Amino acid sequence: ELPPLTTFILPSGGLCSAHLHVARTLARRAERNVVPLVRDGAVDPEVGKFLNRLSDFLFASARFVAFKQGKKETTWQKHVPTASATSEDTASST
Repeated sequence: ELPPLTTFILPSGGLCSAHLHVARTLARRAERNVVPLVRDGAVDPEVGKFLNRLSDFLFASARFVAFKQGKKETTWQKHVPTASATSEDTASST
């Protein structure tokens, strides 16, 4: 059983998992491109639903593969600039 997801993860977890994450991004891109076509009636709405489910499946598969192979998933860490870094950045850009 996969550990629960409590934060965003970055594409990671070994080569196979990374490939599944890339496939997921391609499915998401296809989904975004299909949305206007569905809206205009040129494509059946089921196509958009399928692509959405496919990207969900690929995400879960990437996590499952990483888990089964004992690979670590990299969590996303929000970068919060410190006050000194902010003032240095401002000073260097002037």
